[in-house]
Amino acid sequence: MWMTWREAMRTALYGPAGFYARGEPPSGHFRTSAHVSSAYAGAMLSLLREADATLGRPARLDLVDIGAGRGELLGQLLGLIDEATPAGRDGGLAARIAVRAVEITPRPDGLDPRIRWQASPPTAITGLVIASEWLDNIPLDVAELTPDGPRLVLVDTGSGAERPGPPPRPADLAWSRAWWPLHEPGDRAELGRTRCRAWAGVVRRITRGLAVAADYGHLRAGRPQGGTLTGYRDGRVVRAIPDGSRDITAHVALDACAAAGRAAGATATVLTTQRQALRALGVTGRRPPVAQAGSDPLGYARALSRASGEAELIDAQGLGGFGWLVQAVGLDIPAPLTGLGGLPA
Repeated sequence: MWMTWREAMRTALYGPAGFYARGEPPSGHFRTSAHVSSAYAGAMLSLLREADATLGRPARLDLVDIGAGRGELLGQLLGLIDEATPAGRDGGLAARIAVRAVEITPRPDGLDPRIRWQASPPTAITGLVIASEWLDNIPLDVAELTPDGPRLVLVDTGSGAERPGPPPRPADLAWSRAWWPLHEPGDRAELGRTRCRAWAGVVRRITRGLAVAADYGHLRAGRPQGGTLTGYRDGRVVRAIPDGSRDITAHVALDACAAAGRAAGATATVLTTQRQALRALGVTGRRPPVAQAGSDPLGYARALSRASGEAELIDAQGLGGFGWLVQAVGLDIPAPLTGLGGLPA
């Protein structure tokens, strides 16, 4: 069946028999930062505490994870908060936090009962919103410049074959002119207006707080001419065939999303890499001293494992190359992230 890429992605990922709708565990197909190391949760907890302090430790502090998978990140965050509570280091956070996982899949068995499972974000949020590898799964159209002008790319959902279709909508053409111009026949643009709209919708729900999007991304000066549509299945990169058997992703125009967030009410923005952001939040990947192996072999092994996970999180050729879009509403960007540089162009 021939469809636009936007229609095909929506059906393949979120239709009745779609990849996510049927409850496929993402960890069986690809590794996210939350699967790699609890240091990622630790960094997010640092941001949550920064926001909490700036907000004056409100009676209810929201923690929302959009595209929560099976709740791994929120479970780790709650575990870290619990560890700090007996020692009195959490500032009463455990009693004030309202935790929500936003997912379309059924609630997993055995999930911490403190995590509320819902299909859409709360309408009013005071606290922290996390969107790790969410925007790249929002369906979008693909346009290609032909001798007759830009045309939407149609895809056969069974084979992945493509052919030119009708012209894009005027709003998508305007988005392309602003954010992903097409210059030569054969150039392609992944029309990220749907991602901008989704991100702006998140920012509008924040009364006061922070929103963090972490994803593979690019900037206007360095858009990939051939696009980035990719499939993942069983831990491997595969062709982007929208037949429901695999994850389908495309990298995110994070600068365009940042502009949409500002238009929606964000009062401060940082656009940087995961490597820079996590290092600023204390994730170093530093190996323990070798001497520890003799005096404390078990502790050394644990520290070495932690360092390995942290190193993977900040590897510039892997997860560390993710873009981080951090936007604040009604407060400042947390001090550790202030002044960080942008994504490579």
